[in-house]
Parts: sequence; C-alpha cells; structure tokens
Amino acid sequence: MERTIIHIEGMTCQCCVQSVTDVLKALPGVENVSVSLDKKQAEIAFDPVLAGVARFKEAVEQAGFDVI
Repeated sequence: MERTIIHIEGMTCQCCVQSVTDVLKALPGVENVSVSLDKKQAEIAFDPVLAGVARFKEAVEQAGFDVI
C-alpha cells in the first residue's frame, strides 16, 4: 500500500469534499481517502498496481476541480 497527497483547488464546502472523496474512493485500488477543505488536499492510500496519481488527477478534474 502506498500513500500520496494531491493538492486540489476549487473546493468551497463540505459537499465539495464529499464529491472528491466519492470519486476517489470509487477508483479500483483505492483503500482509503482523507480530503481536507482547509488544507485543499486529498491523502490517498492505494495499491500502486491498480491505481496511480495520474488516474486520481483525472477523476478529480472530471468532478470539476483542479489538481495543482
């Protein structure tokens, strides 16, 4: 299991946090997700064989947020 942090712009409320959490948790290989509105980031625990940062970025951007 690996962990990574991605920085996200565009989240303004807890609904945004929930949206980001939901799209990331839905990805194959994602074990755990912790999204912080204050820190503007998501910490993701994942299986590197099944998931990776490029896929996380794509999923978050498709949800309407920016990964920086």
